[in-house]
Amino acid sequence: MNKLRFGLSLVLASACALLPAGTASAAPGVIGHVYVNDNTPGVNTVGAFDRHADGTLTPMPGSPFAAGGAGTGQGLASQGSLQLSSDGRHLLAVDAGSNQISVLRIKNDGSLERVGRSPVSSNGTSPVSIAVYGHLVYVANAGTAGSAEATNYTGFTLNRGGHLRPLRGSTVTLPDTSQPGDVLFSPDGRKLVGTRVATSLIDSFTVDRGGLLTAAPGSPFAAQGMGPFGSEFRPTNAAQLYVTNAHDGANAGTVSAFALGADGALTAIAASPFPDEQTAPCWVEISHDGQYLFAVNTASGSISSSSIATGGSLTLLSSTAVNGAAAPEDARLSPDGSTLWVVDSAADTVSGFAVDGGTLAELPTSPTPAPIGAAPAGIVVTNNSSHRQGAQPSLSAG
Repeated sequence: MNKLRFGLSLVLASACALLPAGTASAAPGVIGHVYVNDNTPGVNTVGAFDRHADGTLTPMPGSPFAAGGAGTGQGLASQGSLQLSSDGRHLLAVDAGSNQISVLRIKNDGSLERVGRSPVSSNGTSPVSIAVYGHLVYVANAGTAGSAEATNYTGFTLNRGGHLRPLRGSTVTLPDTSQPGDVLFSPDGRKLVGTRVATSLIDSFTVDRGGLLTAAPGSPFAAQGMGPFGSEFRPTNAAQLYVTNAHDGANAGTVSAFALGADGALTAIAASPFPDEQTAPCWVEISHDGQYLFAVNTASGSISSSSIATGGSLTLLSSTAVNGAAAPEDARLSPDGSTLWVVDSAADTVSGFAVDGGTLAELPTSPTPAPIGAAPAGIVVTNNSSHRQGAQPSLSAG
């Protein structure tokens, strides 16, 4: 393990219809839910919170819910370890400690139950990130030193019942020193990208109708900084990609902006990379209207806000301290974009921020404790209607 990877690992470690019989509606005053991959050792769990209009989070009855596999008990150096299915019916969680993926059904009251035959093998070692588009699912397996072919991107199909099945011929093997940190689909599902944190490379693929990948000409591409980590497509422009560069040193973090060609090739947008002026920008989230980018600076304990121009360039606006959190990590906006929720594995908490354009203000009720023993490593935010039959949730690509 190189010094950069080891150092980051130390930082990371230190959510009134007629309902079917037997179900209940959400509690009064609840507008949605927040779910967190607890990444607990032994049996991994998913923490579930009722989300109230004033920003208060309260643990859901029965939470945390068993995911079935095992977590690692320490922070995961990755983005997207917990994802919502495209139809809003299921959560998909990495079980990095047991090399598995868990699928949990979201019931009408927001509570969770494990899908039969879940968890399933991740078809690699140490899964850390999940990408979902329609019925397609790709997983990034971080692997371990000497784990032949266990470091990879690999595909699955997900049916309406929540059952994952391996997609034959989908696996792309990576060198075991790569440390993939994120894998995600473009908003139109036609591209898939992944970051290699340890070797500062970015993979880019086109996705065919069967879900298989073709590497873009020139892929993998050299990152514009050390430790490309989190990545996100601009929700309003599937041809613009943003990647944080986490390992460029104290107060020297940057965010890169790329344009994607039809063949998946990456071209840097003029003036990229853009200054973040903080340390270890790792996780990234973009407003649903595509106007603002939020970079979570793990080592600085802050969140930077930047405006996004039509052509894709960034202008740094401000940085907001995360109250009492030593190492803020994965972040997700609420479906209406009014609140940004952030997990912190070091403090085992969830922090919430009111969003006004590019301005963030921590909620008076923040932070909220995660379940005891958790090392939260991923987050999903839903509305009450997101998981109802036929509803189409607002999804983040990251």
